[in-house]
Amino acid sequence: MPLLDHSSGSPSVHAPADTPLERTLREQQTLLDNAGAGIAFIRQQQVVRCNRRYAEIFGYASPEALVGQHSESFYPDASDFRELGRAAYPVVSTGQTFRVERILRRCDGTVFWGRLSGSLINPKDTAEGSIWIVDDIDAQKNAQVRLDAAIWEKQILLDNAMVGIVYLRDRRLTRCNRHFEQMLGYEPGELEGCASRQWMPSDQAWEDVGQRCYEPISRGLTFEGELTLSRKDGSPVLCEVRCKAIDPSDLGLGTIWICMDITERRRAQSELIKVHAELETLVAQRTQELSETVDSLHREIDDRKLDQERIYWLAHYDALTGLPNRTLLAERSSHAIEQARQDQTPISVIFLDLDHFKHVNDSLGHRVGDALLVQIARRLRAVVREKDTVCRLGGDEFILLLPGANAKGAARVAGKLLEASRQPYQIDHHELTMAPSMGIAVYPDDGANFETLSQSADVAMYRAKQGGRNTYRFFTPEMQAHSVRALQLENALRRALERGQFSLHYQPQVCIATQQVMGVEALLRWKHPELGTVSPAEFIPIAEDCGQILPIGEWVLRTALEQLKRWHDQGLILPSMSVNLSAVQFRQPRLPELIARILAGAGLPPGALELELTEGVAMDDPRMAIDTMDQLHALGVQLSIDDFGTGYSSLSQLKRFPIGKLKIDQSFVRDLDEDANDRAIVSAIIRMAQALGMQTIAEGVETRGQFEFLRDQGCNQAQGYYCGHPQAAEQLQIYLQACRKAQQGGNAPGQRGTQTSHPFTAFLR
Repeated sequence: MPLLDHSSGSPSVHAPADTPLERTLREQQTLLDNAGAGIAFIRQQQVVRCNRRYAEIFGYASPEALVGQHSESFYPDASDFRELGRAAYPVVSTGQTFRVERILRRCDGTVFWGRLSGSLINPKDTAEGSIWIVDDIDAQKNAQVRLDAAIWEKQILLDNAMVGIVYLRDRRLTRCNRHFEQMLGYEPGELEGCASRQWMPSDQAWEDVGQRCYEPISRGLTFEGELTLSRKDGSPVLCEVRCKAIDPSDLGLGTIWICMDITERRRAQSELIKVHAELETLVAQRTQELSETVDSLHREIDDRKLDQERIYWLAHYDALTGLPNRTLLAERSSHAIEQARQDQTPISVIFLDLDHFKHVNDSLGHRVGDALLVQIARRLRAVVREKDTVCRLGGDEFILLLPGANAKGAARVAGKLLEASRQPYQIDHHELTMAPSMGIAVYPDDGANFETLSQSADVAMYRAKQGGRNTYRFFTPEMQAHSVRALQLENALRRALERGQFSLHYQPQVCIATQQVMGVEALLRWKHPELGTVSPAEFIPIAEDCGQILPIGEWVLRTALEQLKRWHDQGLILPSMSVNLSAVQFRQPRLPELIARILAGAGLPPGALELELTEGVAMDDPRMAIDTMDQLHALGVQLSIDDFGTGYSSLSQLKRFPIGKLKIDQSFVRDLDEDANDRAIVSAIIRMAQALGMQTIAEGVETRGQFEFLRDQGCNQAQGYYCGHPQAAEQLQIYLQACRKAQQGGNAPGQRGTQTSHPFTAFLR
């Protein structure tokens, strides 16, 4: 047990002054403090005492800071500590000193190389502890690693050099690399110790080399030159040689020579000299060709630049009008919205669609239509500011991006566009007027990004079309709600057919003269489990826009004709089944073949089907309409014009259509009892139909007065609540059976030999 206080290292205050023991302890402490190595006394794996150098090595401020420190903390981890113990114990337990070099750990966690020497204080009693001496050899280790690496790198360089390397002392070879031996044709080690004279061609050459290289070498310079050496077989080797003293201050240490075989190079140079003259001639000939090639390359570079510019233009501009396309619009809109967000300024977006542009293409051809679009694009660009963007989306749709423009500014631009559209366009000999419908959305109220803004402007544009075209509308939340409703209906429509949500109701069409049912019209009904009953006036246009009208329309045709066939099989003979055909259905390819297949599948003659077409279907593309109608007429299908008088019928076209019946729109029938103008229009339609050899049927007949007026004017048939409500097939079947019994008894249902009762009371539910 040490007699010194571990904390201060000074003698105990109770020891007698200047005793031999105290002097011995002081001497021992002085020795520890001034030792160059770290020394520590370890007992039970803890530091009992150490000198200052030991604390410095492990990064502690003082030896006292280490007292009680566990020995394991001086090693990278516990496994290293245990491994050292297993290695040291067999040595120190025999009284010997254990020595080893290991990685140790400082108090800050850094590791270093240390040399350890350890021995037991008393091998017979290990409990007395041990003494460990530590040297920090990290710098030595690192230096040794660098030295070993340098030696290894030098040997690798020597072994793999592509030149001969020779060390000479007193003009005798002390060392050379394998390349030098191979270059001269010797086996490994065969040249070791021999005089340099052995690879010189003669004594004179050997002496001459010695004289030439001595002077620069003695001054510490490098000798450079070309020497002819001799291979083992006597053949000459022309070498490029460099030589330098290993130490210019002590030439006795010898020289190093680097030799490169340039025999083949010189041979090649000789060959080059021979062909040089030929090359000069060829160069002269090729100079002109190269000059022409350079000119061609310059032209190609210019062409490529033009191509790149053209590619960029095609990627960002509309090829027909030269206006920015969707890609460039997206880039500009993104920048404009970011700028508007920072500056707190508005942006207006105008979605513009040309009214009835399709008529131009259909009637005058696409060449005229394209020329018209080019002129329209120029006029649009002339109206707006330089910083505004006019983009052609495709077809006859345009978008205008107006940075900084509020609602008032957008309205002013829209007004200018309407004013500009009133001036006719001259295309060849055609003078054309093209009106726009426009929707306006304003950032940020109508959308925080361009996609939302353009969608809002698109919704407003459609509202402008619904409002009569040739005008503009601002986007409103109500429009958004309508748009959301339309999207909701569109999504629901896509699954409605397969989920069996559709049904058909049938409304009687009655002969006015005989008061007999001549047919029924199939009316589509949609009842959604969540949306409830949806009006056809609401969902039919959506079905037309999203393409669902084709499968739905085909289902209506099949279902209606199959129902008519079931009635026929039950002896309830109805002359015809009327089915409305939308414009989208009418324009689908091979419509007559589809109708023929459905009729054949139902087992009905073509005359049992009457297709009701709107005026717009017939008038949008008269040539196509005539061709399709002729095919249907040839098939035997009856055709009628629905809602006659509400469209823009051309009588010159109408007389060419194989139409058998005109359906007078209910807007003219509704006020027949009060409005003389409606009575005049209905009378004129009936007279015109009679003159053209067509039947007439009035829809929306709700009163006896209306019915009698139509009868007096010679209208053939009537349809409406006065004649019967639309009903499901099961309900209508009851009445048809009653009709058959009444006809067999000589009276129509509701008649009892007089005209005082309502002739169609069986239909009133």
